[in-house]
Amino acid sequence: MPALVLLGAQWGDEGKGKATDLLGGSVDYVVRYQGGNNAGHTVVVGDQKYALHLLPSGILSPGCTPVIGNGVVVDPSVLLSELSGLNERGVDTSKLLISGNAHIITPYNVTVDKVTERFLGKRKIGTTGRGIGPTYADKINRVGIRVQDLYDESILTQKVEAALDAKNQMLTKLYNRRAIAVEQVVGELLGYADKLAPYVSDTVLVLNQALEQDKVVLFEGGQGTLLDIDHGTYPFVTSSNPTAGGACTGAGVGPTKISRVIGILKAYTTRVGAGPFPTELFDEDGEALRRIGGERGVTTGRDRRCGWFDAVIARYATRVNGLTDFFLTKLDVLTGWEQIPVCVAYEIDGKRVEELPYSQTDFHHAKPVYEMLPGWSEDISKAKSFSDLPKNAQAYVKALEEMSGAPISAIGVGPGRTETIEINSFL
Repeated sequence: MPALVLLGAQWGDEGKGKATDLLGGSVDYVVRYQGGNNAGHTVVVGDQKYALHLLPSGILSPGCTPVIGNGVVVDPSVLLSELSGLNERGVDTSKLLISGNAHIITPYNVTVDKVTERFLGKRKIGTTGRGIGPTYADKINRVGIRVQDLYDESILTQKVEAALDAKNQMLTKLYNRRAIAVEQVVGELLGYADKLAPYVSDTVLVLNQALEQDKVVLFEGGQGTLLDIDHGTYPFVTSSNPTAGGACTGAGVGPTKISRVIGILKAYTTRVGAGPFPTELFDEDGEALRRIGGERGVTTGRDRRCGWFDAVIARYATRVNGLTDFFLTKLDVLTGWEQIPVCVAYEIDGKRVEELPYSQTDFHHAKPVYEMLPGWSEDISKAKSFSDLPKNAQAYVKALEEMSGAPISAIGVGPGRTETIEINSFL
């Protein structure tokens, strides 16, 4: 049962799209198991760049079946727009499968997301305002709308009425906004039904049958480990489980079917949105990482906060995900630094701490303890093997591997599909 989970080992934006796309030609199914269009993947194929927000990266690999699992929240307008854009560029999207149990991001979810975030003021979480959190909240509160509900107007109407009973009270009395009409929402949602129908499927059955037939299935997480609702830097997190366990619940497969868990690590660290970030840089080094690395959110368009590599976070990701391998991305961005700091521990209240503190207060006050590693100036973008890298770049990779607790099996040395060094096969 060759089932692999591929996920972000930091705060997201590590280059999961590149890693998934690299494996896409060797796998039969690529599955998004959580999140929504709040996560973006950039994939470069030849001279073409694709920005994917909701679709699995495997949609760019001929012969691969892309799947949106039950754990994903789907904005139909965004999905159809993304499909249309790919079709116009000659990409075949006909094999896409969407779980009938995936939840729909409704117009009122987007409205609630924006007004509540604005209301929080300086205490805001830094959400994308795309309705992700409110949709997951509706799911937990059992007033959510699922894809399958689009095909039963009576049930759809009842569910929208139930959801809006409370939300309209909140919008009108707390936020001084106009009430949302049930008929308007139902009409808009029903308008998507026929367009989505060719893709809707019992994906749990499809994926389990595929694994029984020894098909290769890759489960692709959005965001990253430190944004996990349970294991991330709460409350500055997403509303789902990007960690490895989320693949089981978000796709409907048992844990015994997972054979490998691959964590994507950037050679430095970035995050978008609010929340603690021990190695964040506010100097010219931070600006250089942002500029050279092109650190701007694919979905949000916001500049990413940049900092040096944090081995404490990497070790934490290894532990909570049960990582078997790392894919190290953007090593080329570090070319040109004479010395490269790496955070090996934190100082909290005068004490050295080598593991991620469970207390939010402690993590907020954590100061990085750095070890300086020698840099390199040679262009590494043409490297095809580990031995092609400069000695200092090799030493940097080996040091990160030892600190992080799992082998680095692939290295990204440029943005292109072919600009990758494969040390150990993931399959």
